Amino acid sequence: MTSRPTWRKSSYSGGDGGHCVELARLSGGIGVRDSKDPDGPKLVMGRPEFAALVAALKR
Repeated sequence: MTSRPTWRKSSYSGGDGGHCVELARLSGGIGVRDSKDPDGPKLVMGRPEFAALVAALKR
């Protein structure tokens, strides 16, 4: 059985449908995609790499 991932928009996204990213837990790690192109490419990274990305963005 294959389950579909639950994609969630960034909490910083506005309600105007603008430029947003969405995140999902995937079997290979954390997925990141453009909310305006849900069928487009996705970036998938492991949890440690995602944590490092978030830490770098916060700095």
